[in-house]
Amino acid sequence: MEDAMHREPIGGGIFVYTSQEHRFGTDAFLLTHFSRYREKDVVCEFGTGCGIIPLLMQKHRPPKQIYALDIQEQAIAQLQKGIADSGQPAITPVLADLRELWTEAPLGQLDLVLCNPPYQPCGSGYECGLEAQRIARHGVFCTPEDVCTAAAKLLKFGGRVCVCGRPERLPDYICAMRAAGTEPKRLRFVSKTAADMPWLFLLEGKKGAKPFLQMEKPFIMYENGALTKEADALYTNGSEEADA
Repeated sequence: MEDAMHREPIGGGIFVYTSQEHRFGTDAFLLTHFSRYREKDVVCEFGTGCGIIPLLMQKHRPPKQIYALDIQEQAIAQLQKGIADSGQPAITPVLADLRELWTEAPLGQLDLVLCNPPYQPCGSGYECGLEAQRIARHGVFCTPEDVCTAAAKLLKFGGRVCVCGRPERLPDYICAMRAAGTEPKRLRFVSKTAADMPWLFLLEGKKGAKPFLQMEKPFIMYENGALTKEADALYTNGSEEADA
């Protein structure tokens, strides 16, 4: 398995190990940026994969503690190698099913939960034959309700959950958040250019909050064939709004 891993530097002396089964894309950078994590936060990411989001957080005022959960052993193995090569940051890998969490899970204690969930419901469209990718891309082991219910169990009052997904699945996550008691509070769409329809949404819910959804300006990736200033900052400066 280790022969199939590739070590990739992401800046600041931080390294992530990727493989055919567990890689990362722009959505991980976008969700990290959108989360506005703080140094004092205790955080958990569901479905961490190669651990790109917890490792990205180490580049800019890292949170106090991060639990990185995944149901797949290979994902946890990749993250452990990334942690070892990145100076042993305060990241705790957790091999567990988010529907059940884990024995010593810090229920009601977290400030922030993030999830870059499967984009397609189980059984919809073409499902990749590679089992690890099928789990990551389709809702084999979790639904929007599973994600939001688990997040609500971990979050303290006023804690936040941030997710991303395809726009057609937005109603599912809004409904699931409300049903779990985490009111949708911020929404942002991402488009390749100003002329394109959104290809991704970023949604934040807050536990125990009153209804009021703030629509943020669209995040535009490209202008005149080049990355916009905001998009370029995703890769060069880490999370600009970490303490906003």
